[in-house]
Amino acid sequence: MTRHIVLGNQSLLVNIDRWLQVRDIYYPCVGLENHLLGHAQKMGIYADGRLSWINDSGWQRSLAYKNDTLVTENRARNAGLGVELVLETNVYCEADIFLRKVTVRNLRDQDREIRFFFNHDFHLYGDGVGDTAVYQMDRNVVIHYKRSRYFLMGAAKSGDGSETKRGDIDDYAVGQAESNGGEGTFRDAENGVLSKNSAAQGTVDSTIAVHLKIPAGSSVVFYHYMTAGKSFRDVYELSDMLLKEGPQSLLDHAEGCQRSWANQTTVDLSGLDPLLATLFKRSLLVIKTQTDINGAILAANDSDNIQFNRDTYSYMWTRDGALVATAMIEAGFPEFTKPFFRFCRDVLWEEGCMLHKYNPDGTIGSSWHPWVEFGKPSLPIQEDETALVIYALWKYYQATRDLDFVKELYEPLVARAARFMDGYRYSNHLPMESYDIWEERRGIFTFTASAVHAGLTAAEEIGSLFGDLETCNLCYNRYVRLKEAIVEELFDRDQGVFLRGIGYEDGDLDRKEADGTVDSSLYGIFEFGVLDADDLRVEKTMKMVEEKLTVPGKGGVARYEDDPYHRASFDVTGNPWLICTLWLAKWYIAKAEDPGDLERAMELIRWAADCALETGVMPEQVHPFTGAPLSVAPLTWSHAEFVDVVARYVKKRAKLDGSV
Repeated sequence: MTRHIVLGNQSLLVNIDRWLQVRDIYYPCVGLENHLLGHAQKMGIYADGRLSWINDSGWQRSLAYKNDTLVTENRARNAGLGVELVLETNVYCEADIFLRKVTVRNLRDQDREIRFFFNHDFHLYGDGVGDTAVYQMDRNVVIHYKRSRYFLMGAAKSGDGSETKRGDIDDYAVGQAESNGGEGTFRDAENGVLSKNSAAQGTVDSTIAVHLKIPAGSSVVFYHYMTAGKSFRDVYELSDMLLKEGPQSLLDHAEGCQRSWANQTTVDLSGLDPLLATLFKRSLLVIKTQTDINGAILAANDSDNIQFNRDTYSYMWTRDGALVATAMIEAGFPEFTKPFFRFCRDVLWEEGCMLHKYNPDGTIGSSWHPWVEFGKPSLPIQEDETALVIYALWKYYQATRDLDFVKELYEPLVARAARFMDGYRYSNHLPMESYDIWEERRGIFTFTASAVHAGLTAAEEIGSLFGDLETCNLCYNRYVRLKEAIVEELFDRDQGVFLRGIGYEDGDLDRKEADGTVDSSLYGIFEFGVLDADDLRVEKTMKMVEEKLTVPGKGGVARYEDDPYHRASFDVTGNPWLICTLWLAKWYIAKAEDPGDLERAMELIRWAADCALETGVMPEQVHPFTGAPLSVAPLTWSHAEFVDVVARYVKKRAKLDGSV
């Protein structure tokens, strides 16, 4: 369940799998409508009376991006067919256009005609019911459409601009797929000739062909493209613009925009291993593709996950979003996070808290959290999701001093959230029960309580900017007592470490149930300022995490003891997660007192880098023995933690070296 290539401009997201097939197309909101539902867009090559699809076993494939960009340098070679390909793909930065430049090399010592087939298996709006596909002769393109979703497919044999409005498709077919006995028009390509059926409706697909005459040992270049819009006019205008300016011009411009953006980071990468510096910038670009233009920061957009639980990761958890935003602020991109904070302002629940998760359009996402517990009404929340948004907003202000923006959010977001965090508590000042960071159990957790401490501290700081003494006093009185309660109630004095969490039986503070499961999220006790990283209680806790949760074999840190999620083997306590491993690295960085103390942090950073796919895309977790990616890829949170920990490492190293 991985996507090796992600391409996007924050409204159009295109995912490509390891076999070089397009597998997901999201438009016009990142993560909302997947118009393929994971159905592969097949690419076939026909030569010497034989057809081979790009996912066939005869192909040797390598996948890569150009450094500091999203332009691919994917390669494929089929010795039996005598063909070698270079595929440079991207999504245009200023308009919803997907572009694929194909360089074809004829490996034979004779002139040949080689035909390329591109199959388009759309399921518009994510269902594929009532779609229409048509071939339009005047423009020489194929268009799939339904309601207000239109996708135009075309080809160009020249990268230069011209005044023509016609593409260079040489053959086409439109037909039924998955219904009425029709497998799809890709079957037409098997003999090298398409049916030229020009229209179909229902569950449909289309295939277009480009015919190339290639001299012996020579190469030819052509372009395959898709424009996305909400009407015929939209997709026509984009296609006309592409043909006028030339597809190569658009590819070059997009590459320049992406390289310029990634290089705006304020993190000094000059002394870093070049491979880590490259992965840092790759992570920035991947995070951008997973963020919708309207502010939602999506967890992941790998549609293969739907096979696991009939749902996806294409939601915004405000906790994940806040931590991603914090990483981007740390990397020098605070402006990038402003739509996220506005999104959070707009979705805040009437009680003043964030709910479980949200769709990219701001509607409430699916959830398994109940609204009733023990026969009483219950908020289905993870309170850290509320607190960490305020924590991240304070980080934004510290980086920008943008008082006007924070003022815009103060009363509708910050003050309301502060009042909620103050009120949602027991008399001993610990938060009332909510779900843990992993969304699996309800209770009072060290991570959650620490995050609320950070949220209240941030709300006090922000309130002081506007002279709101009432909110400042409310926050101060609460977080001071909350810290005392965390140390009093969530610390196991017998073991000298912090508990994962506790629960009070029926809300009775005298009847406490302790949860001593070792959990990587205990890093929150220093991360969110409750105690210093070098506090002996923190040190013993984090050493326990490292000892109990480091996974033999591949290494890395598991989420918690006996984690069942995607569990690959009962011989280990769980699969190693990138974010959990990088949390441990953060602790080593935070407590480092001389350059040598950073060595263990760098080991953990390199471990995470080694878990990335060949393209630099980072998964959620990996197999404990093989290191193969498990669950989704890319996971936005993994990339954000990598960005954040590298930025901290560079800053701490400079401080310890005496250069700052």
